[in-house]
Amino acid sequence: MKIGLDVGSTTLKAVVLDHTDAVIYQKYERHYSKISEKAAALLQEIAALPGIETPTLSISGSAGMGLAEGIGLPFVQEVYATRISAKKLCPETETVIELGGEDAKILFLKGAMEVRMNGSCAGGTGAFIDQMATLLNVTPAEMNTLAGESTKTYSIASRCGVFAKSDIQALLNQGARKEDIAAAIFSAVVNQTIAGLAQGRPIEGNVLYLGGPLTFLPQLRSVFDHTLGLQGLCPENSLYFVAIGAALSPGGAPVDLSALTEKIRTYSAKGGYKSCAPLFSSEAEYHAFEARHSGCTLRASSTLPEDKTCYLGIDAGSTTLKAAVINRDGDILFSRYLPNNGNPVPLVRQFLIDLYEAYPEIQIAGAASTGYGEELIKNAFQLDFGVVETIAHFTAAKKFDPQVDFIIDIGGQDIKCFKIKNGAIDNVFLNEACSSGCGSFLQTFAGAMGYSIAEFAKLGLQGDRPVDLGSRCTVFMNSSVKQAQKDGASIENISAGLSISVVKNALYKVIRVAHADSLGSHIVVQGGTFLNDAVLRAFEQEIGKQVIRPAVAGLMGAYGAALYAKSRSAGKSTVLSRDALENFTHKSVNTTCNGCSNHCKLTINTFAGGGRYIAGNRCEKPVAKGASREAFNLYAYKRELLSQYSTVKGEGPTIGLPMGLNLYELYPFWHTFFRTLGFGVTTTGDSTRTLYFEGQHTIPSDTVCYPAKLLHGHVEALLRNPEVDVIFYPCMSYNFNEKHGDNHYNCPVVAYYPEVIHANIPQLEKKTFISDYVGPHRRHDFPRKMHAILKRHGLEVPLPEVTAAADAAYQEYSAYMEKIRKKGEDFLAIAKEQDLPVIILAGRPYHLDPEVNHGIDKLICDCGAVLVTEDSVSHLTPKFRTHVLNQWTYHARLYSAAKYAADRPQENINLVQLVSFGCGVDAITGDEVRSIIEAGGKIYTQIKIDEITNLGAVKIRLRSLFAALEQAKEAHG
Repeated sequence: MKIGLDVGSTTLKAVVLDHTDAVIYQKYERHYSKISEKAAALLQEIAALPGIETPTLSISGSAGMGLAEGIGLPFVQEVYATRISAKKLCPETETVIELGGEDAKILFLKGAMEVRMNGSCAGGTGAFIDQMATLLNVTPAEMNTLAGESTKTYSIASRCGVFAKSDIQALLNQGARKEDIAAAIFSAVVNQTIAGLAQGRPIEGNVLYLGGPLTFLPQLRSVFDHTLGLQGLCPENSLYFVAIGAALSPGGAPVDLSALTEKIRTYSAKGGYKSCAPLFSSEAEYHAFEARHSGCTLRASSTLPEDKTCYLGIDAGSTTLKAAVINRDGDILFSRYLPNNGNPVPLVRQFLIDLYEAYPEIQIAGAASTGYGEELIKNAFQLDFGVVETIAHFTAAKKFDPQVDFIIDIGGQDIKCFKIKNGAIDNVFLNEACSSGCGSFLQTFAGAMGYSIAEFAKLGLQGDRPVDLGSRCTVFMNSSVKQAQKDGASIENISAGLSISVVKNALYKVIRVAHADSLGSHIVVQGGTFLNDAVLRAFEQEIGKQVIRPAVAGLMGAYGAALYAKSRSAGKSTVLSRDALENFTHKSVNTTCNGCSNHCKLTINTFAGGGRYIAGNRCEKPVAKGASREAFNLYAYKRELLSQYSTVKGEGPTIGLPMGLNLYELYPFWHTFFRTLGFGVTTTGDSTRTLYFEGQHTIPSDTVCYPAKLLHGHVEALLRNPEVDVIFYPCMSYNFNEKHGDNHYNCPVVAYYPEVIHANIPQLEKKTFISDYVGPHRRHDFPRKMHAILKRHGLEVPLPEVTAAADAAYQEYSAYMEKIRKKGEDFLAIAKEQDLPVIILAGRPYHLDPEVNHGIDKLICDCGAVLVTEDSVSHLTPKFRTHVLNQWTYHARLYSAAKYAADRPQENINLVQLVSFGCGVDAITGDEVRSIIEAGGKIYTQIKIDEITNLGAVKIRLRSLFAALEQAKEAHG
């Protein structure tokens, strides 16, 4: 008989085959990192089978190599094992898709075998699905049932559980149905697998589905089938293909099961691990630390003041709900700190009921909400105010230290840091892409190891050799922790190491501090994560300073909201009464708004008494009441200009232009050029999420920026258009020379992405595709070069006509840019006349695409600003020296726009920079733009955007920016 053992990242699978290779025993269970213990128990069970005497045994699996080497058994690489079993059991298989606990792979078996596996990210695997199910407070099986009852699908991130949690939490706080979110999670897994692993190679033919998620979740298989346009097969024993392949592989070693079981049971990995200094060198040191921080408390009052007047603050955060009721002196009368379970509304209702029961005579004079669910809670319970989190936390911190100059708040999934200067918020830092330095990071590890977060944190204080885990993402950390366990690290040292890692992530990945002095001298730390003494101690050790941690660190958002309500109270609050709460109901309906081209996916929340809150809008149209004020939005103006270059019919072939990257700006040039030559011209218009999915199977790189990924969908759309005869998407090393920089290059992706498109979309071979290198920056020889290119592709046009078309194109492009600059100057004049703040929303031409910018331009205008663009003001600044090699056209515009703002200290002009993930040169750009802006005393913020952007964090950042401007105005005129 043959035994195959598959030791995966989260599960253990074992099979026994008889002499005919039939499976006579199989078992599948989670090992919870107790690999030796679980494997020994399995082998003991197998030893009791009849006929088992001296079987052969082989080990496979992502976590099996160390065990196999340690006890001297043959190891079979899992891909090889899967191939063996697939050839044996399903010989017609062409492609295998296998999802495991933390592993995902695609095996292309047709022709030369090729393997694609996930590397550093576990997004789209079983662990990812487990995390999302936990967030929804359901089991994976229940999530599968919910997905089958969905009526619509949201777009959520899948590359990282952190991204996805932020998206899902925002949807839950907006009242989205769990059924629809469950379906969105499965769609995210499928898209991650296809885009992240296939990387351009088509998945077709006979597809085999393997691994736990695809075995246990039929709705997940259904989404794969729908997306791939085929019917995949999930075979019998799909969970055991690796184990079966290991058993069938040649070279299995004969074993004595009794002796082997004992050997595995007593096996432990040898070696050491890299460690840090302990958090406390002695018990006395800990007691001194504890005594110092215990003094930072508020007075607690359990009795109402004489006039019965109190103020309410509610913080509906990403993972928790906090509420506080204070008296006129700021003493906390009543409070709550609860997990929100994905829906804060019933928790707030119960809190208010409990409050009225405890204090029947209470008179609430003011109530405010903050956090992710700010608007939902404010509208549901008719609170008086909504306050952005940064202001709420700053207000609370001032109560403990009026001289506070730096605040760091670490919550469940958010890190908020802000510097205070002259009594106003001067700079804001938010984690927009990673929560590995947040509370949920620790909570996930605590839960995986079977501890509550409080128990896990307490263990960390006892660590004598904390594991040095560095500052890394959650996925990397999983592997590091497992390795440390194998190397003998205790749970105490793992807990301490994780707490230290949280601090390093916050300091070096979010704030990016160069040295501790830059943080300030009056530092207040807050948020539930800092209630963990191990995290607090690690923070003080890392910066080499003592800080203030209020005893109500976890309630600071709610406490600050209550203080804010007190400062703005009109004497009586509109918050729901006890009677109104008894009849309170909350219903949510999902719909798509067709009021404009955004087609926002809305969640309409209705409350008893007629209250309503609409979430999900990317413009103010769905929520506008009456006549909306005029928005001065140059993004909208530029889109309007481009829409005028519509599809035209011509006597010659029709040219298709994919609307993306640099073609967003050069569209007027090329549209005019081909139209003047008598060709038809059409384009694909703005991007959509659907268009991205249609092209994702040809994307060869997971790390290239989202605007580049969208090009694949645009080209696919042109290929499907029967009216398109030629697709024109040229390589352009240079942009037009605007004489603001040292040179005028396009970035490498913009310049040469046509080469990537050509190499990865096979259907282009059936269509004329012009991707030649062109240089319209050289006006004198452009017509001759372009004439040769057209001729090479069978488009015979006389050179004089090409020259005339080029002249018309240059003239049209100049007119287009002049309109933008004129409108920018008009908007600046309006801002000055009406005393409105101006935001220069600086980025690239393709940031105009609503699918790329996620409606950030509208969010800025909704805050009351006049929005202009970098190319509408850059011409107003003469060329100047920068501290970098200023050789990129788009960057030169950013620098000039920043200089324009900095040179006008008396005008309320500030800058927001959009940055696409995957654009490697943007870090340099951001630093230089920041230095220019700050030299002029202006406010600057950088927003990172990707296919899925945490819009909750973006809104916090933008609202914080405007709140900071208001604070500065109030403090200094």
